[in-house]
Amino acid sequence: MKQCEICGKGSIMRGARKKLRGKYNPTGMKRKYPNLQPSKLPDGTKAILCTQCMKKAYATK
Repeated sequence: MKQCEICGKGSIMRGARKKLRGKYNPTGMKRKYPNLQPSKLPDGTKAILCTQCMKKAYATK
């Protein structure tokens, strides 16, 4: 499983409750993925990061 190398954020299973004629249909389970991007850290190493960690890493520049 791919995950962020700094914070460890990975995919999760998330369900949406769909209402159909007064009854809830429990078929809305989907896997949600984080926005992972390959990038270079300020120290020059390559890593796969989520976009929140990329913003934090480049804000210190």
